[in-house]
Amino acid sequence: MQPRERVSSALAHREPDRVPIDYWASPQFTPRLLARLGLASQEELLARLGVDLRYVHGPSYVGLDLRSYPDGTTEDLWGVRRRTVTVVGPGFEWTYREVVQPPLADAATPGEVEAYSRWPSPDWWDYSSIEDQCRRAAGYAVVLGADRLDRTAQLKTAFYLRGMERFLTDLVTDPKLAEAILRPIVEYYLEYNRRVFEAARGRADIFFMGDDFGMQQGPIVSPDLWRTYFRAGFRQFIDLAHEYDLKVMHHTCGSVRKLIPEFIDAGLDILQSVQPRAVDMDLAELKREFGRDISFQGSIDIQHTLPHGTPEEVRAHVREQMHAGKPGGGFIACTAHDLLPDVPVENALVLFEAYHEFGAYGA
Repeated sequence: MQPRERVSSALAHREPDRVPIDYWASPQFTPRLLARLGLASQEELLARLGVDLRYVHGPSYVGLDLRSYPDGTTEDLWGVRRRTVTVVGPGFEWTYREVVQPPLADAATPGEVEAYSRWPSPDWWDYSSIEDQCRRAAGYAVVLGADRLDRTAQLKTAFYLRGMERFLTDLVTDPKLAEAILRPIVEYYLEYNRRVFEAARGRADIFFMGDDFGMQQGPIVSPDLWRTYFRAGFRQFIDLAHEYDLKVMHHTCGSVRKLIPEFIDAGLDILQSVQPRAVDMDLAELKREFGRDISFQGSIDIQHTLPHGTPEEVRAHVREQMHAGKPGGGFIACTAHDLLPDVPVENALVLFEAYHEFGAYGA
C-alpha cells in the first residue's frame, strides 16, 4: 500500500496494511539522525524511516520588514517582540523564540485593540510556490501546516499579543476586549488559509492547525469558555478546509479530554498530540469513547520515555500504544510533540523500528 492510500484508509476508519507513521522533530535533532544513518537530506531520512506524511513549508513571507532591536530581540509577524533562548544540556543545545513584550498588554478598551497598527495581512505572503511544493510530495499524504509561529490558532496568538495571564483574565472580566483581540486573528487566518488552499490546486490532503488548549492536569479554559470564545472560529477554520476536500488535524498539548466532544461537534477529523502523561489522555480510553468519530495522531511519550527511558522501554511503550490505537484504523503513529535534542539517537531509531514491528495489521 502506498503512503497516501495508507493514510487515507486509516482516516476513513479502515485498517490499512500498517499504521501510518509521522515524523516530528526539532531542527536541532534531525541532523543527529542524518549523521547516524549517513544520509544527506531530511527527505532521505523520511524515506528510510517509512514516514507516510509530508509537511509543505507553505507561502513565502514578503511583507513588512520585521524590526530588529539593539538588544538582539526581533519582531515576529504579529509585531510581538521575541528573543532567542538557548537551552544547554549534556551533549545538546536547543533554541526557541521567547515572547519579551506582548504589544497589547496595556490595551484598556476594544478601541485600543482595533487601533493596533501591526495586525498582519494575507497580502504579506507569496503563495506561488505552494502547488509545486505539494507536487514534489506526490504519493505521500500532503499536509498544509505553515511555520509554527504562523500556524492557525486563536488562544496561542492571543497570548502572544496580550500576555497569558491578562488574556485569561479578559475572558472572564472583559469579554468585549477579548473578542476584539480574537476577531482579527480569526479573520486573518480565514483569508490566509483560503489563499493557501486555492494555491495548492487540490494537491494537498490535510490542513494542520495548532492551539494548545490543555495543561498537564486539564484544559486551560473550561468547556463553557471554549464554546463562548473559540468554537465559532474553530468551526470556521474546519468548514473552510472541508470546502477544499481537506481533512483537518489539530494539535494541542495537554489534557483536553473534556473538549474532545466540542472538537468532534465542530467537525475535526484528527486530534494530534494525545499527550500520554497528561491527565485523562490514555489512548485506549480515548479510542473506546471517541474513536468512531475522530482519528488520533501522536501518543508517544516525549516527557519521560523517549528522553530518559531505555531502548527496551521505548519498544514496550510503542507496542502498548499500537495495541491501543490500531483497532479499526483512525490512528497515525507519532511522538506527542517534537523529538528534542535530549532524546538519545538510539531511542529514536528503536522508536521507528518498533513502529514497523508492531504497526502491521494482522500482526
